Amino acid sequence: MNKLTLGVLLALTSTSLLAAPKPCEELRAEIEVKIQAAGVASYTLEIVPNDEAQDPSMVVGSCDGGTRKIIYQKNG
Repeated sequence: MNKLTLGVLLALTSTSLLAAPKPCEELRAEIEVKIQAAGVASYTLEIVPNDEAQDPSMVVGSCDGGTRKIIYQKNG
């Protein structure tokens, strides 16, 4: 695959992701797959309203049109 084709595919993918906000449960499921693939055994993902997301370093996603955040915490 040449660089131009790869660039076009990445641009189209990123544009479609920006245009369509994801529902929280769908995004949470995608994040869980990535965390499990990284080999993390014990963790918590929690969906909270924006005003309850106190620590920005724990935020791993934003959903429902930016009204909620997904918080990650490694257990143990």
